[in-house]
Formats: sequence, C-alpha cells, structure tokens
Amino acid sequence: MSSDEVRTHTAVHVLKGAVQKVLGAKWTASVYVSGKHGRLTVQIDRKPTEEELAAIEREANGKVSEGEEVIEFEMEREEAEGHFGDQIYDLFPVPADIIMLRIVRIPDWNINCCNKKHVDSTSDVGTIRMETPRFRASRKELELGFDVE
Repeated sequence: MSSDEVRTHTAVHVLKGAVQKVLGAKWTASVYVSGKHGRLTVQIDRKPTEEELAAIEREANGKVSEGEEVIEFEMEREEAEGHFGDQIYDLFPVPADIIMLRIVRIPDWNINCCNKKHVDSTSDVGTIRMETPRFRASRKELELGFDVE
C-alpha cells in the first residue's frame, strides 16, 4: 500500500465513524481505496438529507483535526467478539478459520476488524472531501465517494 492509500484507508474508518454518528448506519457493505480516492458503501434505509451529508463531512474532518490516536492490535477472535460484539465486523465476512483478528480502533469513534495498514493519528489523514453521494434505494445502500487532501 502506498502512503496515500494508507491515509485514504484510514479515512474510511474516520468516515464510517461519522456516518454512524450522523445516520446511525451500522453496516459497511464495501470499501474501495485507490491512491487519494476512496469509497465507503453503507447500508441505510433512506436517502440522507443535504444537511446530514454536510454533517458527515464536518464530523469526519473534526475527528481528523483532533489528532486522535489510531490504535492497532491483535486479539483472539472469541475474545474480540466477547468484548466488542458484532461491531468489529462489516457485511463482508471474515473466514471462520481465522482465529487471530487484527483490530483497528479510533477511541469512541470506530472499531473494526481490519488487515490493512493505518496511520498513527487521525491528523495524518488530511482533509476529507466527499463527492456527490449515490443512494441505491433498491439495495438500501449509500455510496460515499471521497478524496483526501
């Protein structure tokens, strides 16, 4: 992964925390990262308002400006599930034969099982600029494309 992709991938976690805070959307359906561009797709029952979308970007960049530590650690799967529940998972499954999970955590913001590299602090992400989102009503999915600067 290039340093830009590490920043962008970490931005996915920051953005997911903002989406959860503003919209209550819990499940990530997919993630895409290429260079300074990324896309987070979440399950949601309705199209968000312009105000909610602006709040997501504002909240995400607020977390970036806080310079919150991005913590990575490993836990046995059973222990991680017992401690964090299903919030560490997204809709793409972790194979059952994986016993040790790599967890990434931004305290009080986001926690996920994740095998990618991350920056040490949210301030290393840079500014997150969201593109015009795409809501797919038939699939109940919201695609949030973004760039990091």
